[in-house]
Amino acid sequence: MLLLYSCNDNTKVASASENSMVQRNLDASHTISKAFETGDVSGIDSVVAEDFVDHSDHGDIKGRDSLKAMVKMMGGNKNMKMDMKHEVADENYVFSWMRFYGTSDGSMGMPAGPYDMNAVEVSRMNDGKIVEHWEFVNMQEMAKMMQQMQGANSKMNGAAMDSSKMKNK
Repeated sequence: MLLLYSCNDNTKVASASENSMVQRNLDASHTISKAFETGDVSGIDSVVAEDFVDHSDHGDIKGRDSLKAMVKMMGGNKNMKMDMKHEVADENYVFSWMRFYGTSDGSMGMPAGPYDMNAVEVSRMNDGKIVEHWEFVNMQEMAKMMQQMQGANSKMNGAAMDSSKMKNK
């Protein structure tokens, strides 16, 4: 018996200029991640479009200056870390599966305490600059993170109450 098998290979070989643009897009995404970790906004102008729009649940983030303000506001989360689990990019988009962890200081409307969650970050690119951004967090992950933070707050408040009782004795 003879089996004939045909495959249609739709694999596209990227040109050098396409590879260069993909690398610029990845570099831009990494620059933003580093800004959030360090609070340093000096590289944002070179990798974010002036008319940038964030479609995530971070509030009304429109324009580079709004993004810089958010990065600075989150600066109180000094030990925030972001690990890249996987990323995919082309000339128009960067998709990043990220792990965020650290300890919140209570800014950004989140309770103070430790957090550990995964999110998918999507950035639309134009000429090596981020034009739009979306963030997708699994609701179960968000609920788990909120419980972690509230549990830490309860323990800290309990410890504070215990120490105040000792002072009163």
